Amino acid sequence: MDIKVITRHAPSNYGSLLQSIATITVLERLGHTCEIIDYIRNDEQGLKAVITSLNSKQGWNGNPLKKLAYIAFRYPEEKTAEVKFSRMRKKFLKLTRLCRTIEDLKKLNADVFMTGSDQVWGPTLNGHYDEAYFLSFVADNPKTAYAASFGRTDFTPQILSEYKRLLSAYASIAVRENSAVGLLKQMGIACAGQVLDPTLLLTGEEWSKWIKKDIQGKYVLVYQLHNNPALSDYAVRFARHAGLPLYRISPTFHQIRRGGKFIYLPKLDEFLSYIKNCAYFITDSFHGTAFALNFNKQFIEILPNNKTGSRNQSILQLTGLTDRILTDYQDFSLADKPIDYTSVNDILYNERQESVQVLRRLLVVL
Repeated sequence: MDIKVITRHAPSNYGSLLQSIATITVLERLGHTCEIIDYIRNDEQGLKAVITSLNSKQGWNGNPLKKLAYIAFRYPEEKTAEVKFSRMRKKFLKLTRLCRTIEDLKKLNADVFMTGSDQVWGPTLNGHYDEAYFLSFVADNPKTAYAASFGRTDFTPQILSEYKRLLSAYASIAVRENSAVGLLKQMGIACAGQVLDPTLLLTGEEWSKWIKKDIQGKYVLVYQLHNNPALSDYAVRFARHAGLPLYRISPTFHQIRRGGKFIYLPKLDEFLSYIKNCAYFITDSFHGTAFALNFNKQFIEILPNNKTGSRNQSILQLTGLTDRILTDYQDFSLADKPIDYTSVNDILYNERQESVQVLRRLLVVL
């Protein structure tokens, strides 16, 4: 079948790109053709994106001078990342023509439309959900969802009512987190179950084929998405405790101030190589955690200090690794408690098989 997938592929971060690559790869292995719908909202790129993001920056949007300072500081780095990730998307993804609006999306044709992974059913940059990710533009074609995520669990009754209306139009749905299974049950929506994020459907060996050169030497790696000074400070002290240099990878230049040798906007293969070859890995990122699992790394999980930590917890619960969640910023004992990946890899193997079977069933019933 010709399958077109809408997902959060366009944010300037590695997880969005990698999960899109994995989605295409797995669907093509099942014998289908697949394109990622190149849907990019006008308010999620360039200067508009920086201005929109100010809505959630209470310390910056209080007066005009602070707003101007924030825009002047953030726009150049946002634009640099946007340009580089746009090149990588064009290189690694099979994309439809660019769509900016619902009317653009209505002109697309496919045998099946699919909502893909990532926080597609959560708030966008402007704080509101987007009906496009619920495939509201599809009139007659079958609709399904694989590994879709709400990104959080706290929604008002009004929003849940809207979600129920939108999700009732799907022929089949599988979600990424156990909390999402609960939300669907609460709404009375049938669910095919919890499945793995697409990045976990490929093994570490398969992802290694994307790497051109292995990073040499022993080091602690930190991959941090959220503004958490305690995490930044802990990473510096953990590396000192381990007696190893600290490397920090990020697509945002302002993280240069957070400590460690700064690797800014690495290429996709370099990003994977830094994770694969580190001695220890510290992260608050869901996809950082996914690749720690894929590459069997000794990692420390620091849950985000916002409302999105459930997705990180879900995959750790599934693999029996909730003990890797840091609860005390003075505790370095996880450095001396290596993960035995024997049982973890068995779980991942079985979950991969089951998730692919669920994906097959989602498509068969259409």
